[in-house]
Amino acid sequence: MKTIPDTFSADPGLLTDKVILVTGATGGFGKAVSMALARHGATVVLLARSLRRVEALYDEIEQAGFPTPAIYPIDLEGASEQDYAELADNIENQLGRLDGMIHCAAMLGTPTLFAQSDTSTWYQVHQVNLHAPYLLTRACLPLLEKAARASLVFMTDDKTGAYWDAYQVSKQALAAMARLLAREYDGSSLRVNCYQPGKTRTALQLRAFPAADENDELPLPADHTDAFLYLMCDACQGNGETFTLA
Repeated sequence: MKTIPDTFSADPGLLTDKVILVTGATGGFGKAVSMALARHGATVVLLARSLRRVEALYDEIEQAGFPTPAIYPIDLEGASEQDYAELADNIENQLGRLDGMIHCAAMLGTPTLFAQSDTSTWYQVHQVNLHAPYLLTRACLPLLEKAARASLVFMTDDKTGAYWDAYQVSKQALAAMARLLAREYDGSSLRVNCYQPGKTRTALQLRAFPAADENDELPLPADHTDAFLYLMCDACQGNGETFTLA
C-alpha cells in the first residue's frame, strides 16, 4: 500500500486541458472527486444514474467558475455493452479526448452469510461493482491509449472477512482486473492504479456500520481528494499500485 508523496502540492492549474470521467459522480466520493478535479482545471465527465442530481452537480461546477463539465446519466446496473460504446463515441465526438477515468460507483448489497445470500442481489452488486467497470473501461481504452499521459483508477476495498458476500467478491475481482490491466499496459502511456480509502464517512459506510461509535470521527471523502488529484496528474509515475490515505 502506498501514499502520495509528502511533497505533492495540487496547483490550481494541475489538470488544465485534461478530460476525466468519474463514475458515481453524485455519490459521496464521486462528488468530492469531481469538484476537486474541476477546481484544478479538468473537464469532468459526470456519469451517474440520477439526471436530477447530476444536473445539480453540473450547475454547482459551472457556478463556481470551473471548466464546463459534461453530464452522462446512465444506470450501471442495466447498461449494455452498446450503451458504453455509444458513451465512448460521444466523448470522442464532443470532447475529442479522454485523459483519465475514476471508478467511484459502488453498490454494497446486503452483507450476509454466503449460504443465505440472495441471487438477484449478487447479480446486481457484481453488475455495478465489476461488470460495469469492465465494460466501460474496455469501451474507453482506445481513447485513453491516444492520450499522451492517461490514468485509470479503480476504487477498491479491504473487506476480506466473513459475511461481506457479493460486495467483497466483486471488489476483490475489481482489484484483480486492475492488476491485470496494469501489467498489460506497463511501459505505455496509460497508468492503472487502485485507491483503497479505508473507513470514510459515506452513505455506504453508514449502511454497513450504522451503529459504529466511530462514524462521526471518520474522514470525509473530501479528505481524500489530493490523492485523486495526484493519481490523475502527469507527476504520478505509479502503475499497478494501491494507494491509500496517508
